[in-house]
Amino acid sequence: MADYFQNGSITTLQNITKRPNGEIEDELRQFAPARNMVLLLPALYSEFEGPAMPKIITELKKIDYLTKIILSLDKAEKRQFQSAKNIMSELPGPVTVIWHDGPRMQSLYDDLRNAGFMLDNPGKGRSVWMALGYILADPDIYAIGLHDTDILTYSREMVARLFYPVVNPALDYEFSKGYYARVANKFYGRVTRLFYTPLIRSLKKTIGYNPFLNFLDSFRFALSGEFAFISTLASGIRISPTWGLEVSMLSEVYSKTNVNRVAQVEILDNYDHKHQNIDRNIPDSGLMRMASEISKTLFRVLTQDGIVMSGSFFRTLLAVYIQESRFAIEKYNALAIMNGIAYDRHEEIANTEIFVDVLKTSVAEFMENPIDVPMLPAWVRVRVALPGFQYKFIQAIEADNS
Repeated sequence: MADYFQNGSITTLQNITKRPNGEIEDELRQFAPARNMVLLLPALYSEFEGPAMPKIITELKKIDYLTKIILSLDKAEKRQFQSAKNIMSELPGPVTVIWHDGPRMQSLYDDLRNAGFMLDNPGKGRSVWMALGYILADPDIYAIGLHDTDILTYSREMVARLFYPVVNPALDYEFSKGYYARVANKFYGRVTRLFYTPLIRSLKKTIGYNPFLNFLDSFRFALSGEFAFISTLASGIRISPTWGLEVSMLSEVYSKTNVNRVAQVEILDNYDHKHQNIDRNIPDSGLMRMASEISKTLFRVLTQDGIVMSGSFFRTLLAVYIQESRFAIEKYNALAIMNGIAYDRHEEIANTEIFVDVLKTSVAEFMENPIDVPMLPAWVRVRVALPGFQYKFIQAIEADNS
């Protein structure tokens, strides 16, 4: 049985009783007429050729309370776009595929660039941001949910549990973040376990009490790619186009709503997806790039809140991080022994040493350019700059899907 302990500044919704998913879905069907829900799926076409997407499609066929499903498709030629459309058409409800590489969408990107918006960093962040613009053009949408499309342990229960806190009228949440365990024959989630969480706790020690850092430290899996929020919150949020997407999202949520309206919800017992590599010889790839972009995004949002980060500050932070990462390894080693899970302490220490090098490089790059990659603007700003853009946006996507 899961625990019911509440810690940190946000609400934690554990799956204590293993309540049948059918009961939750029955309630969502009751809420759906008044609180329209859209599911957003950012995907590369290559994920349709992997083992996860067929299972996801099978599970999505069993969901009947969503107003629409949006597939935000990247890195797809015309033939692959048509193939993805055909596969998604098997779902019972309305489906729209946003083809980012198509000529109509590329023309829209040009319109945005000409208006001064910086969109030259393709990836999940930009894909999510553009799809949000399309969804937010419909004033009847109440809530938007998102999950990745490489999940090998996927269940439609994820979708139900993500949406439930933000659409149940008996509750008062504007944002829900999914969490889960990342363990099979070993512990996964290395960036979260060995980099992000020790870094957050190192910042708390170095800076002192800070409510935003306390907020970030309240999430059990802050870097999860699964969340849901109401559309009025989504319309005012800026996000990073880099691997800093999740950190920037939490930063914006923190600044745009009250922490009492934020929840984290247990959406799966265990979660497995494709795993990134750590290769010291290729620093601009895999988990090293992820850690770098996360740390620079984190430094940026803290600096924008008025926290001064000098050379001496960062030297102290590095020393504290080294100690915090070792504490984390000791904790996971004990947890592994208690549960009979294989644990390679040498490999874990080697990983943290790589993350120390990443942190040193990230600090140097941040001090040289604290702005780094510009955040993608809130869609309320786009509406002001280009009043007719969203209508043109809708026409382009509908033409692609006709």
